[in-house]
Amino acid sequence: MQILHLVQSRGERTIAELSEATGLHQNTVREHLQRLIEGGYVLQASERRTTRGRPRTLYSAATGLPEASSPVARDKVTAAARRGDLLRQVVPDAASGLDRRATHQLDALVEHLEESGFDPLIDDDALTVELTPCPHAAARPEDRRTLCAVHLGLMQGVLTEAGGPLSAECVRSPRAAEECTVQLRMMPHAAESGRPAIGAPPRRPDTTGRASRRGIAPHGMA
Repeated sequence: MQILHLVQSRGERTIAELSEATGLHQNTVREHLQRLIEGGYVLQASERRTTRGRPRTLYSAATGLPEASSPVARDKVTAAARRGDLLRQVVPDAASGLDRRATHQLDALVEHLEESGFDPLIDDDALTVELTPCPHAAARPEDRRTLCAVHLGLMQGVLTEAGGPLSAECVRSPRAAEECTVQLRMMPHAAESGRPAIGAPPRRPDTTGRASRRGIAPHGMA
């Protein structure tokens, strides 16, 4: 998480810089970065040099923007949209008012959060993502702030990569340590960016109980 926080706060970091900032051996940093690249969270690029010498490898966060888009992340959001479309064909209950692009953004967000160890419940009306109980509830307050910032940045990267009007606005102030609610925001004039949405019917809530935790909350039940 510390490495992710560093590359999110400033891009084009070298392994030497990350090693010094974290206190980790360069080989350990290199291994962590490779896993983050394979997960679609970090990008690497060769330094552009105007002088002689071997160019350094620079590492930056994958934000989903055209200049910082990971092919791994692109594949993930496309696959999530397809799986979401299939789910909605199987569960043809009352549709929400979200359009296809927003629906596919939420498909990608839910799969990302589940992959990260969360059990997300999304309220399509309030545009909230309920992550209670937070798996980081026992962390020190200063560490939890960093963890929240990293996860919010990752969520925004997924939404941007998927392309659509939704953005991750903030993590709400919790009333108890185990509480975690992320507020999303609808941007009605958002530019057409990210992967094009795959044709799909509107998002439909599931009424079978446990399946509603997979990102689909019946209206008024979040």
